[in-house]
Amino acid sequence: MSEAVVADFPGRFFTEETEAMEPVKGRILLSEKQLVLATEEAETRVPLSAVVDTNVGSPPQAFKQFFNDTVTIQYKKSGERQAAIIEATGKNVEKFKTVFFKTAVGGQTVIVTHPAKRGGRITDASDRKMELKLKRGQLDLKGKEETVTVDLGGVIDFGREQRDIGGKTRPTLSVDHSEAGTTLTTLITLPNSRKLNLLGRFVRLEYSEIMEDLEEINVGEEEIETLVSLYSAGGSAELSMLVTGDINETRAIVDQLQEKELVDDGEDGLTLTPKGQVIVNQKIESVNA
Repeated sequence: MSEAVVADFPGRFFTEETEAMEPVKGRILLSEKQLVLATEEAETRVPLSAVVDTNVGSPPQAFKQFFNDTVTIQYKKSGERQAAIIEATGKNVEKFKTVFFKTAVGGQTVIVTHPAKRGGRITDASDRKMELKLKRGQLDLKGKEETVTVDLGGVIDFGREQRDIGGKTRPTLSVDHSEAGTTLTTLITLPNSRKLNLLGRFVRLEYSEIMEDLEEINVGEEEIETLVSLYSAGGSAELSMLVTGDINETRAIVDQLQEKELVDDGEDGLTLTPKGQVIVNQKIESVNA
């Protein structure tokens, strides 16, 4: 592969171009332009511009006897829809999924209206060009003077629309999400329907994973209060800003929240993770109910 590789790991895969009727072992390589599935005998190249859909989790029914967790890439070749089914060990599949979507959809210049609605009411927000960045559990929309972050754990609903911009009908993702107890609607207009489908799939997969993970987490009242305090501080703060009593007790609570992946501790201090944001949203909604 001549271009720079952004992912390279061993695994098993199946494509319609392989002669075997079951998975083969090889290497999975991803660049900014293409996906390559290579064995010692042959390789399958899938241009990212040909990818039309991606799914993560259980493989198609016909391949459940061969695979466990997989990433299925659907793409067009010679006008026909084909699929590449990829499996790897450990966290490679999860990492590959994130990197794949970042590469296939991230970095796009999109037209954003935020918030198009606030509490169900149409606003006078104008359209502006922004750069789309994908992260685990969130969308970042970066403009010249601002960055709009959509926490996918706070998504209430999303769907597809068509918008008339500059005399052209363009595909748009409409995302309803909760922020500080208020429902906002953000409109993201993409260059074409193919990329809109991929972005919609990323939002759905990330949201589903966040909610599945939260079902297995028990959070105490003191931990919820700490999360809400962090949220009230703007979503990021130093430990000293959260202390209302004994600093050692607060540190212990924060350590528990980090273990549960509800809080990160980085260069900017403590920050809410997408999972932590969901719990805060649920708390605010219960208070406002």
